[in-house]
Amino acid sequence: MIEALAGVDRDQTYGATEAFDLLKSLPAPKFDESFEIVVRLGVDPRKSDQQVRGAVSLPKGLGKDVFIAVFAEGANAEAAQAAGADVVGSDDLAERIAGGWMDFDIVIASPDMMKHVGKLGKVLGPQGKMPSPKSGTVTPNVAEAVTEFKAGKVEFRTDAGANIHAPIGKRSFTTDDLMVNFSAFMDHVVGMRPPSVKGEYIRHITVSTSMGPGARVQYGA
Repeated sequence: MIEALAGVDRDQTYGATEAFDLLKSLPAPKFDESFEIVVRLGVDPRKSDQQVRGAVSLPKGLGKDVFIAVFAEGANAEAAQAAGADVVGSDDLAERIAGGWMDFDIVIASPDMMKHVGKLGKVLGPQGKMPSPKSGTVTPNVAEAVTEFKAGKVEFRTDAGANIHAPIGKRSFTTDDLMVNFSAFMDHVVGMRPPSVKGEYIRHITVSTSMGPGARVQYGA
């Protein structure tokens, strides 16, 4: 880890391709790390009209299995299971989550199931797993949502520090594939600039591996 830290100049801003090449060249652990992106936005997260929240499909996927829990009944439940949902339920699933089970990455719900999901706000909210129409995780078409998130769609939302963060691939990805996902993510975020935001919108971008240092990068480089 010390060797890896020494390999990145924290005072330097890298081109995105250069940053990915540099981070991939550093000593690696014995598992395939995720590449992650953190973007500092020029928004005030205390203002509801400056919240940036959504989801974007990464063209090259995430390189990992995504465990999805779905709140649905009847035909919607059957369609979700057929699309590859890992767990499907309604009040029974709500009770399981309320009891402490959190072994899933994403929660998707049909609108009629929010009567169950709404009770889980204090559990799912702090984990960033509360479904929302803005991120496409509350939808009448749960099967389509399952398919999209299984294929590499990622959610993001501003935190209290005005940062958004998300995985964008694996260390085993080629730099070209990481760049495709990076560009897709950033283009989507830039397109979501709230009208009320004045001045600089994208302040800092950092990419890193799960266990490695972060490298500050330029957007569009």
